[in-house]
Amino acid sequence: MNGRKQRVLLGMSGGVDSSVAGYLLREQGYDVVGVTMKVWPQDCISRAEDKCCGPQAVADARGVAHSLGFPHYVVDEADQFERLVIDYFSSEYQAGRTPNPCVMCNEKLKFGNLWKKAEALGCDYIATGHYAIIEHHRDRAVLRKGVDPRKDQSYFMFSLRQPQLQRALTPLGGMSKPAIREIARSLGLKVADKADSQEICFVPGNDYKAFLRSHLGAEEFHAGGIYDLEGNFLGNHGGIELFTIGQRKGLPGGSPRPRYVVDLDAETNRVIVGDADDLICDEFEIDRANWIARDLPTEGVDLTVKIRYSHPGTSATVTPLEDHRAHIRLPEPQRAVTPGQAAVIYDGDVVIGGGWICRTEPARRRDALVPA
Repeated sequence: MNGRKQRVLLGMSGGVDSSVAGYLLREQGYDVVGVTMKVWPQDCISRAEDKCCGPQAVADARGVAHSLGFPHYVVDEADQFERLVIDYFSSEYQAGRTPNPCVMCNEKLKFGNLWKKAEALGCDYIATGHYAIIEHHRDRAVLRKGVDPRKDQSYFMFSLRQPQLQRALTPLGGMSKPAIREIARSLGLKVADKADSQEICFVPGNDYKAFLRSHLGAEEFHAGGIYDLEGNFLGNHGGIELFTIGQRKGLPGGSPRPRYVVDLDAETNRVIVGDADDLICDEFEIDRANWIARDLPTEGVDLTVKIRYSHPGTSATVTPLEDHRAHIRLPEPQRAVTPGQAAVIYDGDVVIGGGWICRTEPARRRDALVPA
């Protein structure tokens, strides 16, 4: 390295986490360069001051970088964000699946396209304020859960490949949120008590249905019928985009027991409903699997799987299949295993890998999709 400091491109959202990450990296001896991605088109309905993709985020990030003494740049990724994240988000709902845009943004943009900017600036690493631990070994990287269980974000990083992980730094992984805020206060950073974003950055008010109506237009919704598992017609709906597995709202009444969405069929635009017991699942498959660990899991290994970010995790037997797929058996059946969501596999606190929950033929209950 000819004695020079290692340079790090730090993705800055304008929040307290990435701000303190910049301070920690500087204290560790890195030459830090702050970058904020401009991901909002000019007509974006979520260009609000409290959004990590909004203009206030740029001002906050620039102010922190200035106070900490390192440069800050803005990178316009609006077109790529639209194509790689928002279009994916919309098309997944149209296909009857429930997307996870944060995983896609990490893989495609924060640890993907942003590397070109890092190289242009002579950076050796990309850093973020994620609560996850990346251990760097000579020929590989190990991804672990962050030590703060309430903030752990390793789930959102399962799809990163080894080359991405090997050049990534996450300095907050070993810290708790209160400790981060205390550091920010001690530094006098204006973002020290800035509220965390609890929703998808481009969806105002967390109302994804309103966002889809705005982004796609109501004419692009796939209207159809609502049916029970026996194939009985119960009513009409305005679009499968308005439903997710496990949902109760928006379903016809008149049933002695609560009804839930148990499946969505994008081919026929049918919403299939059933009882709570019909949401229970003891096996499923994932596709587009990414294995971070060097050795793939073998059947019989005691692992843990999270079927959504808020899921606490449950024991699982994982069997890799051909074509980047895997079969997952759950000794303790789980509720609302949702196609389109990420299933992330852990060995203790180490992320083995994961994939996207897919709708397998048995789960589609094709016998129930035939009119009675």
